[in-house]
Amino acid sequence: MRQQTHKRGRFTNKTVAIVAALALGGGGAAIIAANASAHGDKNGSDQNNTVAAKAGTIQCPDVGQQLRDVPSKAQPKVDKNLAELDNQVAKAYQRMNQQQGSNGAVLSKLNDDRSQTLNNIGAAMGGGKNSQLQGMANCKWQEVANQAGQGQGGQQQGGQQQGGQQQGGQQQGGDQQGGQQQGGDQQGGEGANEVPGNGGGQAGNGPSQDDFVDITKVQPNVQQPPQAQGNGSTGTFSSECGVGDPGLRNSDNVIVAPGVGNGAHHMHDYVGSDKNDAFANNQSFEQGGTSCQNQDDKSTYYWPVVRAQDGKDEADADQLGGGQEGNVGTILTPKSSKIEFKGNAQSKVAAMPKFLRIITGDAKAFTNGDKNANASWSCTGFEDRQLTDKYPLCPEGSSVTRTFDFQSCWDGQNIDSANHRDHVAFAGEDGSCPNGFKAIPQLVNTITYDVPANTPFAVDGFPEQLHKPITDHDDFINVMSEDLMNEAVDCINSGKQCG
Repeated sequence: MRQQTHKRGRFTNKTVAIVAALALGGGGAAIIAANASAHGDKNGSDQNNTVAAKAGTIQCPDVGQQLRDVPSKAQPKVDKNLAELDNQVAKAYQRMNQQQGSNGAVLSKLNDDRSQTLNNIGAAMGGGKNSQLQGMANCKWQEVANQAGQGQGGQQQGGQQQGGQQQGGQQQGGDQQGGQQQGGDQQGGEGANEVPGNGGGQAGNGPSQDDFVDITKVQPNVQQPPQAQGNGSTGTFSSECGVGDPGLRNSDNVIVAPGVGNGAHHMHDYVGSDKNDAFANNQSFEQGGTSCQNQDDKSTYYWPVVRAQDGKDEADADQLGGGQEGNVGTILTPKSSKIEFKGNAQSKVAAMPKFLRIITGDAKAFTNGDKNANASWSCTGFEDRQLTDKYPLCPEGSSVTRTFDFQSCWDGQNIDSANHRDHVAFAGEDGSCPNGFKAIPQLVNTITYDVPANTPFAVDGFPEQLHKPITDHDDFINVMSEDLMNEAVDCINSGKQCG
């Protein structure tokens, strides 16, 4: 770890300023009544009784995560209908936010719409009852506990988190507040008109003050990686691909929702391929250009943008994927993006197949739970402490970091799977891959940001996920040439530092 040189005495003022900004909705913007519930009067007066309603969101079964056996011919129709399920939830959340009917009425229509879409998925997969889809229609109102007055670092669960970093696929922190479902069995009261959101944030749907923690109050929690064994691979191969062209940003997701515009419902930054949108395919990736210095790396690396909650409008303020879906504020261009491929402690690594797709993290982890959450947030100079369910408040002179350790075991056959997860896996704590899987170079992507002073920030996400840090995720499609991939493998297996 680098020596700490930051002046903690100036940190408290920054923390107070950020909490105050969140209480005002970021940039001084006012929050409407129910969304301000996280910031009621702590002194017990009746002054803020009108904003004491509990906040919440919509929790739906994640159909895409449950799919295992989808005929290849049915996959395009299934993908489009899965994207429609996401669209239905986003629209329902928006109707609640605009108080267009009670929670119960909105949920009832949402569930009816989902039932029809699930029928379409079942028909595409061969018709008849499909056990994978049973019980997946009904969504619930999920209350979100507000923790006003507990946003000052050490009072937060995140301040005691033991290992947001995922080592070998095993979460070292266990009880992740951000991934737990608070009041998940609540049915959204009959005739209720609660406004969604967890308070704070420029759009009123998060982040809240208790999503932040003073990084200086977090105990070191990063475990050392396993020691390489006799046949282990210790090299590193780097690819320099820049920090992303703002002109290439879009709210598509070609892995999860190919052929569907705004399939992500949030904005992505892209490095590598300059052809990544909803309608890209393997051929267009191979024929396109790349931002990578090595022109044989046409891979696409993409992640949700981070926005300062500064009260300002971006170019997408009135667009889907942007302001229309609660993704607001100034998009922060990364200070750096480090792309590295690393080895395996137990064995040599094998070449990745071209067009292999990997998603790490879960964009719906707030309502799904933290099983697949895998982003680590920290600050430069404090890399020995990592957070999965909190945003870090960094001292002056320290940059915010996001780190993604991708799955590094491959089933040896498939470049993708129905739920986009089963064809890859994390290595175990000792570096070993599950039975039937082989070690491949592990992609590790570390992104840094200089966040404006006294300004809260948030990752883009699905509107109902309330901009929680636990929903952060990263996507990768390998489009390296065969020669370059072999060069990377040789470098890693021989213990060199290349790229």
